[in-house]
Amino acid sequence: MTTPPGFVAGRPPEWDVEKFLHGDEVETALITLERNRLTFAWKCADVDAAGLALRLEPSAVTLGGLLKHLAWVEELYFEHRLAGRPMMAPFDGLSLDDDWDHWAWRDAGDAPQDLRDLWAATVHRSRDALASALPSGGMDQHTHDGMSLRRLLADMIEEYARHTGHADLLREAVDGSTGEGAPQDFPVP
Repeated sequence: MTTPPGFVAGRPPEWDVEKFLHGDEVETALITLERNRLTFAWKCADVDAAGLALRLEPSAVTLGGLLKHLAWVEELYFEHRLAGRPMMAPFDGLSLDDDWDHWAWRDAGDAPQDLRDLWAATVHRSRDALASALPSGGMDQHTHDGMSLRRLLADMIEEYARHTGHADLLREAVDGSTGEGAPQDFPVP
């Protein structure tokens, strides 16, 4: 399997079809989140700076902005809320009240590789935070601000499902690429 430009293959999660079809609540949620992450990564792979900055008017949403936004949401939910750690750069100076809907869409001239690396790094930290938390309370445990892990995972799945739909439309506008899910040989970031 080759790694497409812009992503480095990481340790893949369990891709056991039996677990996906008949797994418990945790297995089903984790596999669903990972499938959404993988499809999102595939939509953002092999796209240059112009493609990552492409907007479909009047929306301000771009593939680059989606990478930044989802990196921030990963950091907020898993590192900050679940693990109780302070937000890391570049998220540490952002305000939930003032920046939630705005900072990611500003074109900061970010390099494509930097955007993909930012997103992939937060996904890796999120996986680590989740792997550390699950054994100590499963889905019924609560984050540092009172959200259940069940709700956190449901919110993340919803966040990826919504924004992967946006990414699908943007990617088609960039180069005509379409498709419902990542090819089987696409590496897990």
